[in-house]
Amino acid sequence: MKAMRVQEFGDPEVLRLEEVPTPRPGAGQMVVQMRAIGVNPVETYIRAGTYALKPALPYTPGNDGAGVVEQVGADVNEFKPGDRVYTAGSLSGTYAEFALCKTAQVHPLPANVSFAQGAAMGTPYATAYRGLFQRADAKPGETVLIHGASGGVGTAAVQLARARGLRVLGTAGSDEGRKLAREQGAHEVFDHRAPDQFEQIMKATSGRGIDVIVELLANVNLGKDLTILAKGGRVAIIGSRGRVEIDPRDTMQRDVDLRGMALPNTPPEELASIHAALVAGLENGTLRPVIGKEFPLTEAAQAHRAVMEPGALGKIVLVPNK
Repeated sequence: MKAMRVQEFGDPEVLRLEEVPTPRPGAGQMVVQMRAIGVNPVETYIRAGTYALKPALPYTPGNDGAGVVEQVGADVNEFKPGDRVYTAGSLSGTYAEFALCKTAQVHPLPANVSFAQGAAMGTPYATAYRGLFQRADAKPGETVLIHGASGGVGTAAVQLARARGLRVLGTAGSDEGRKLAREQGAHEVFDHRAPDQFEQIMKATSGRGIDVIVELLANVNLGKDLTILAKGGRVAIIGSRGRVEIDPRDTMQRDVDLRGMALPNTPPEELASIHAALVAGLENGTLRPVIGKEFPLTEAAQAHRAVMEPGALGKIVLVPNK
């Protein structure tokens, strides 16, 4: 089979398409034929060698994808060949025509959801769900602010928060991005390039402040985030690209919490709970993954550049055999 391989850490050009053996499933495993593959920012950090966890070289990137079960190993009763599924993790990497997965990494893909949408689920939606509900403990009736509400995790967080009964505020850097965030359910959306964006957000709460902030770029926003939280407010720190300076008094004055998270830290039982909720949301239509761009698998390097560009709308996916 064809797979994208990384022989050395570096720029996007280190991604090269190679011929490798098609994996075979062992006990408790299955092989999924990939129809669409999700591209996430974390995969660019791993490829560059700057991420805390480095895979052994060479490796095939990717955790997220969607497709059809090709083959199941012994002790696999939950799925059978031909089932539509999405993956949230992989033993062999999903940037390939086939991926080897553990049963716990595979979830049903409802018939009303496209393969590209399924490829958007694993990391973005699970990250948004864990950040909102398991880490920040967001509750119906509270006000949530989602920074970067037009991207893959951002649109997921908007849909999840709105379905749970929160008042949803968002930020985005373009007219198109703000329009998209409103279409996904945000009640109000602000220009994150505006110098007075935090004043506008505070005004939108009538001076009360925000209960929960979903922070995707903490190195830019965290210092200001702390000034607009309500008493007992929480910040779920999901993404950051550098260091930031904060004033600890801003946390003290309102008894606020900063709650970091990384999806790989999620205990198995909590991860299972997340995906049970996500599959239900797909089935009932409250979750509608937005696809921004599709690239052929051969253009994985371009996809890695695109996913890091500011103002990206929705999810970027790779398509084998496109």
